Amino acid sequence: MEKQYQYSSPGERFCSEWKIYVLAFVFIVIADSIGQINIPLGAGRFILFPIFYSLILGVLSGPQAAKIISSKQVKAASKLVIVAICPFIAKLGINAGASLETVLSAGPALILQEFGNLGTIFLSLPLALLLGLKREAVGATHSINRESNLALITDIYGPDSPETRGSLSIYVVGGMVGTIYFGFMVSVIAALGIFHPFALAMSSGAGAGIMMASATASLTAIFPEMAEQIAALASASETLSGIDGIYMTIFIGLPLCNWLYKVLEPKIRPFALKSKEEKVLEES
Repeated sequence: MEKQYQYSSPGERFCSEWKIYVLAFVFIVIADSIGQINIPLGAGRFILFPIFYSLILGVLSGPQAAKIISSKQVKAASKLVIVAICPFIAKLGINAGASLETVLSAGPALILQEFGNLGTIFLSLPLALLLGLKREAVGATHSINRESNLALITDIYGPDSPETRGSLSIYVVGGMVGTIYFGFMVSVIAALGIFHPFALAMSSGAGAGIMMASATASLTAIFPEMAEQIAALASASETLSGIDGIYMTIFIGLPLCNWLYKVLEPKIRPFALKSKEEKVLEES
């Protein structure tokens, strides 16, 4: 088991990890200076948010690229994610309470959408196991893996657990790829004319504020005359996803993932991709 170094004081910890805080501040300034970028592409559009630039800069500064940050500092930074997003989680709770009347008036469709979100587990967990993930698959596939879900997994399994590593990985990928995908996907579907704009607005609130903002921006650009209604329904959907989504995860999502993992992992294991370490062990 890896030995955990215990700092004698908060000052000693800061001196060891000061580069993390400085780089985080620099990346925030750079990302905020660039701002939001809209790129029309055929029937859809790409929308790049500041968080996308921050994540890219963070990846480039890591030990696998520019090596500005060491592996030890990367491990320390991963534990700081929950601390950093706690104010945002508190803000979601405040907004949910303030919007409760709007949520109740939005109808049962907003409540039923959470079951649709849970349905993705049946596709994503087997795929994660085929790609060679172990217990990381539970953390990665139990939900959309935004702030509240990451906090929940960290609280249940611990910050150093494989489940938390899986959840954190999807959290990062979702911020980079998911934001662009949401904005582009909703604009393409809207162009097909199959669904009403209000239905698309409600489906935008899947539990990720930045993804909802990306989808809503695309919808309001296509239907400017409905901009207020689209924003209201998307916000109500997002609020409800934040309220009941966490309970869906606790009582349905996680138990379902754990049960599927127990049933499917032994059957998928022979066909799963193997890491270099696993290949070496098998050969030896």
